[in-house]
Amino acid sequence: MATLLAFHAHPDDEVLLTGGTLARAAAEGHRVVVVVAADGLMGAVPEGADEAPRMAELRASAAVLGVARVVHLGYADSGHGPVLYPDPPDRARFVRAGTEEAAERLAAVLREEDADLLLSYDPNGGYGHRDHVKVHQVGRRAAELAGVPRLLEATVPRDVVTRLVRLVRLLRIPMRHDDEVLRTAFSPRAAITHTVDVRRFARQKQAALAAHRSPVAGTGRLAPVMRALLRLPAPVFGLLLGREWFVEVR
Repeated sequence: MATLLAFHAHPDDEVLLTGGTLARAAAEGHRVVVVVAADGLMGAVPEGADEAPRMAELRASAAVLGVARVVHLGYADSGHGPVLYPDPPDRARFVRAGTEEAAERLAAVLREEDADLLLSYDPNGGYGHRDHVKVHQVGRRAAELAGVPRLLEATVPRDVVTRLVRLVRLLRIPMRHDDEVLRTAFSPRAAITHTVDVRRFARQKQAALAAHRSPVAGTGRLAPVMRALLRLPAPVFGLLLGREWFVEVR
């Protein structure tokens, strides 16, 4: 059996981009590890707490998916938008971390786990979030440092993104997005090397998403979409999110 390590930017990214793949790998007997760069918290960790509240939600989500271990690299969320706020007093924002330093932290986990496969993000960081782009940069360098045999970068074909946005509009689900950004987000269909059918794991993926109570109940740009997804019957959820896509880095 192999060890798969999925490197993500924030809690809940592991579900939206790779949740079905992680559940499928775990069900097939492989060891699955999730590493997040940032803990989903913009400010300092609450006094007296060992970690950010969203890390507990990540661990609950991971348990649903069959993940064996969850690791936080120790960075704070960098936020999305034109303003990059100062670092909180207890740790650096991920985007401000040195790529080599962050890659060494990730490589240490890769070596410790003797990982056979690393999942990271495409060069666009999906839709361009600064932390997601940093995941791509750090993931590639860490794979080199640790000598990981295979690196797959999670993405979505642009034509699929276009169809999903049209569906969201048709259903009148509020979602803030930039059409110009979406035209160059994620990856062209021709770049995709692996399409993973995860429809059998739709119920797990949906339950893992529900474990992320904070973003689901919040006011973020994806919150209305996440709430709508959780209301869907599992088979319909599977039709919409039952495939996951990757580009293998040779």
